[in-house]
Amino acid sequence: MFNRIKQLFLSPDTSNHILINAYCTVAEVPKPGFPHVMQARRDLSDPELRPHLNGLMNHLAQAGAGKMTQVRYHVIRHVQRVRQHVSLSIEAGAMDGFTAWAEAANAIVFMEDGSMRDPQGRILLPASGDGGEPKAVVPYPQQAWQRKARSEQLLAERKVVVPATLPPLVSEPELRLRTPEDVLRRMLALFVVAIRAESLSGGHAIAVDDLKKRFPPAFAGLTDAERAFLAQEAPTEQETTQYLWRYEAILVLQWVLGLQDALPFADAICDVAAISRTVIERGTEGLRKQLAMRPAAEILDALDLHYRQHWATRQAILKKAAAPAGLNDGVLQERHHALNWLVHFEDRDWDEVDTPT
Repeated sequence: MFNRIKQLFLSPDTSNHILINAYCTVAEVPKPGFPHVMQARRDLSDPELRPHLNGLMNHLAQAGAGKMTQVRYHVIRHVQRVRQHVSLSIEAGAMDGFTAWAEAANAIVFMEDGSMRDPQGRILLPASGDGGEPKAVVPYPQQAWQRKARSEQLLAERKVVVPATLPPLVSEPELRLRTPEDVLRRMLALFVVAIRAESLSGGHAIAVDDLKKRFPPAFAGLTDAERAFLAQEAPTEQETTQYLWRYEAILVLQWVLGLQDALPFADAICDVAAISRTVIERGTEGLRKQLAMRPAAEILDALDLHYRQHWATRQAILKKAAAPAGLNDGVLQERHHALNWLVHFEDRDWDEVDTPT
C-alpha cells in the first residue's frame, strides 16, 4: 500500500534533482527560499493526507520487522503529529537551504532510497533495518525542548526522577486545540456520568431522566460508551468506579475553561464538591456566557508535566514500589487522558484516547 502511495510523489526528472517528501508538524510551513520544483503540498484539510500518513506509519512499523526501537517509535510519533506534507525536487547544490527550511518546518524527510532522515540529512531509519546514524535526531520545535527542561526541573525539586530520554511533546507551532464549545460539551457529558456513578456508589441513585431534565445539553455530547453506562440500571462496580474517576478529568476541563484556578499537584484526589458546585450553581447557560480558554502555553505546560509524572507512577507500579512524591496514578491517568484529548493526540475521540508514556 505504501509503495503505491509513494509513487504519487515521484519526480519525472531525477537527473540533477533530489526528490524529497517532507513531513512537517508545524501549522504554518515557511515558503521555501531555495531553488526547487514543487511536486505537491497538502495539509489535513486534504482527505487523502490522513490515509497517506497511516500508510507511512504502517510502512515504518513493518520495516522494523516487529522490533520497536526508540528511534522508530519517535519517528512514528512525529508522523502522527504531521500537519503538512510537502513533496519537492531540489538541485543537489541547494541542500543547505533545504536544511534551514526543514528545521523551521520541523520536518523529517523521506528520501528516494527509502530512508527517513532528520533536517540535516542524517539517517534516522534506513530503508530496512535500524542502522541509522548515531547523531540523527527526531526534531522538535524549540518551545518543546524548553518545556521539557522546565518540567524536569520542577519534578527534580520534588525528588521525582524521570529519564532524559522521554521525548518532548507537542508545542505551540504544532498545536490543534479543541474549541471552547467542544470542551464545555465534553465537561458536561463527563459530569452527568460522574454524578450518576457517584450516586450509584453511595447507594442513592439519581435517575437518568432527572439528570436529563436538569442538564439536557450534556446528553447531546455523550459518547457511545457513556450512553451505554447511563442505560444500565445496575452497572458493575468496576464500571461505576471507572466513571466516578471522571471527576479528575472534569477538573482539567474546568481548569482549561478558567472555571478552576489551578491544577493541584497530583498527589490527592480532586475536590468533588467544588467541581459539582461549579456546574450546578452556574447552570449550562451561565457556563456558556463565560466561555474562554486558558493560554495554550499553560495547557501545554500541564500536558508535559503530567506526561512525565504519569511515567513515574507507571514505573512505580511495574516495580511494585511506592510512587514518588505521593503521586496518584489514578488521578494522573484521568488528567493525562483529558489533556491528550484537548490537543487531538493521535486524532482520537474521547473513548479511544490513549495515554502512552
